[in-house]
Order: sequence, then structure tokens, then C-alpha cells
Amino acid sequence: MNSCLLLLFMLEMTLLWPCLIATENLKTEKAKQPLGSHLRVKRGWVWNQFFVPEEINTTHHIGQLRSDLDNGNNSFQYKLLGDGAESIFTIDERTGDIYAVQKLDREERSLYILRAQVIDITTGRAVEPESEFVIRVSDINDNEPKFLDEPYEAIVPEMSPEGTLVIQVTASDADDPSSGNHARLLYSLLQGQPYFSIEPTTGVIRISSKMDRELQDEYWVIIQAKDMIGQPGALSGTTSVLIKLSDVNDNKPIFKESLYRLTVSESAPTGTSIGTIMAYDSDLGENAEMDYSIEEDDSQTFDIITNNETQEGIVILKKKVDFEHQNQYGIRAKVKNRHVDEKLMKYHAEASSTFIKVQVEDEDEPPIFLLPYYVFGIFEENPHGSFVGTVSATDPDHRKSPIRYSITRSKMFNIDDNGTIITTNPLDREINAWYNLSVTATERYNIQQFSSVPVYIQVLNINDHAPEFSQYYETYVCENADSSQGLFF
Repeated sequence: MNSCLLLLFMLEMTLLWPCLIATENLKTEKAKQPLGSHLRVKRGWVWNQFFVPEEINTTHHIGQLRSDLDNGNNSFQYKLLGDGAESIFTIDERTGDIYAVQKLDREERSLYILRAQVIDITTGRAVEPESEFVIRVSDINDNEPKFLDEPYEAIVPEMSPEGTLVIQVTASDADDPSSGNHARLLYSLLQGQPYFSIEPTTGVIRISSKMDRELQDEYWVIIQAKDMIGQPGALSGTTSVLIKLSDVNDNKPIFKESLYRLTVSESAPTGTSIGTIMAYDSDLGENAEMDYSIEEDDSQTFDIITNNETQEGIVILKKKVDFEHQNQYGIRAKVKNRHVDEKLMKYHAEASSTFIKVQVEDEDEPPIFLLPYYVFGIFEENPHGSFVGTVSATDPDHRKSPIRYSITRSKMFNIDDNGTIITTNPLDREINAWYNLSVTATERYNIQQFSSVPVYIQVLNINDHAPEFSQYYETYVCENADSSQGLFF
């Protein structure tokens, strides 16, 4: 308590010292005037600028107004006029002492302009001209720093090098910046090490350690600002900064499956999708876009295209397959990012690959004739059951179903189970020289599987007809004609 009173006393003496100096100066000027002179100095008021500390709850003596004509016989009356007179500030009418009767806040108002009068009680007239004077509210460190632009949020690319600028935060202190260190701020990091650091005097936040977005994509950093450059008794304020890491393409796509098993029917047409494979990329957006490919040795039968929406690899049948020819394929697929920055090539030096095993499924296919068509010849007039020719079809499937043959709508020929065609009636070339047949081969195990082939049969000529005159002839001969005479028609 005693130390507080001593501090206030020293402060008052400091504030009043200019007034005392001014009073002494006026006395010196008056002493220099000739004895009996009626001249006065231009100003008869004795005061200088007044100061009052803010935030004092009790009535506080500010200073004294005094006319140099006041000889101390209590014949003068001092009056205070203007803004705050008699409400915030009062004056002792006899002595001119001014008091602050209310607590003041410099941040609300830093100065007051008042007027002073001095009246001669005996005459009721003003002894001095009315004059203005100023009372200034001096600052104390009663305001903590505040961050006015919060909330703060910043975005910085992941894997940024140390020293990369993130954001600058700025605190404001309402105290008087010209009053000591009341408004001189010092910034520090309460939370965010070791990934971030802050410049103490500027509030600039920088990266102090590389960060990987795939491990953690955002950080909450807490910043403290202290006034009085952090000295004892300083006030402080805090703010938080949400720092998000934006993605860079520092991850290559990787197959999580080392083997994919797919199947394709041998009856599937080219262009058929036979399955999908999937690689995974921890990056986002464009950085995760990828392209699939098949190693060149395996690219004759299959291909892979990328589904740009799902980022899946779609395995496509490029050339028809035949179970009986090859029932299994092994292909190797690779994947790489579509967009790679040259600065990040070190993360994509080697492409990820996987193995795809494709099983060809056997389909029940129709019989296949050995020839696309057949041509046979047979002489006419051969007896019933004569041999014409043989057609042959086989089941291409693994089970090799037996084949049954038939001829469509023919009364002249028949066919047995061996594909042998025979006549059922004698043939006459002069009636029909060619027969166009259709032979059908049907699997015995599945009658839904059948195929047909055209058969052309030529009827060959034999000498089975005597010559014939084209018309009837009548001849005439004369009687008594000799043996060498011709006939008449």
C-alpha cells in the first residue's frame, strides 16, 4: 500500500513540475520590470498542460490553476467551465486546485478542453480573461492485445520446405503506442511446434518441418501476443489459426492386389469388358488421376482402359479367344499417374504393376463342317442307294459330342450318321442336271447346337438315249426307176 502511495506521489510531482517551472519563470519576468511600472505580462494565468492517469477510482488531485495576481488573501474565486466541469472535474474555488472525481478511460477519451475564470469577490469582476486549458488522460497498460481479424485460416501445400510463409497474424493493443512499451507486442507460439514457427515481432508464421497431408491434413496453431514486449506485468491475448495442407502429387498409384482372376467366354465378341482392376492413390483430385496399360507382350489379345469417374481399369477383349486353342492367359498390367510435375518425378520413378490371370470359359459351340461347301457328281441312272459323297462336321467343344446329319426337303437323296449321301431314286440328267441341297449337322448331346452346309450335286450324263429324227419323213420313188435313182421327199 505504501509503495502505491509513493508511486502516485512521484507521478503527481512529475506532472506538476512543468507548472512550477512556469510559475518561477513568471516571477522572474515580473522582477525584471522597473519599480512602480504598471505593465503586466501578457498572460496572468499560471499553469501548464495537466495530466491525469486513467483508471483511478478515487478522487484524484490533478494540479492547480492560479492567477499571478492572487496574493493569497482569499479575495479571488476560481471557476471551471466546459466539457466535464463539475461532473468529471471539480475545482477548489479558493485555491484553484483541480480534482478528477470520476474514473477515466484514455481509450474512450484522451483529452478534455476546459475554461477557467477567476473572479474578484469584492467587485464581482473577472480578474483575468477567460482562458482554455487541456487535461490529458495519461495511459496505463490496461488493455490486452486483441486479434481483430480472427478466425484465421490458411492453406499451404504439403511437403513445403522449411521457412515457407503460411500466414501473418496481427494483434492490436488499444493502449497508447507512444507511452513506453504499453502497445509494443511480442508474438509466440503456444501450440504448433515442431511444425510451425512465428516471427516474434511481425507475427509471420512459417513452416519449420515438412508435413505429409496423407498423415494429417490440418493443424490448429495457437498464437499468443504479449504487450510491453513480454516484460513482467505484460498483458496477453491469444488466437487460433487453422492451417490446412493442400495436396501435391507425392504418391504414386499402387495395386493392393498382386493377382486378379478374370474369366471370359470364348463366344464373347471383341470389345467385351471382362472385368476391372483397381489401383489406389492417396492423393486427391487431378493428382489421383491415373492411366492403366498392359505390357507390350500381352497386348495382342487384351487391353485396359481407364474409367475416369471411378479410376478403375477396365480389361477389354481385343481379339476373340478360343477355348480349344488356348484356355488361359497371363498378362501384366501397369498403372501410373496422368499428371506428374517434373519436380515430383522422384515419387514416381517406378510404376506399380499387378498380374492378371484370365480363364477362358468353354462354350457349347455348334458343329463345324470341314469345308464351307461340298460339290459331288453322280452318273444318271444309278440304282437306288448309290453313293454320292460324304460330308463331315465335328463338335469343336472339349466333350466332342457325336453328330447327326440330315438333309432338308429332298426326295432324291438321303444321308446316314457318317455323313454319307446316297440316292433314294434313280437320277435322270435330262430331267435335272443339278441338285442344291442343305445338310444339317446336329449335336446329339444338345440338339440346340447345329449348323448347315450347302451341297451341290451334278448329275453326269450316260449314253442312255438312241438318236432320234427331229420329224417324220415321207419318200417317193417312180415306178420302173433303176437302182441308182434318188428318192423324192
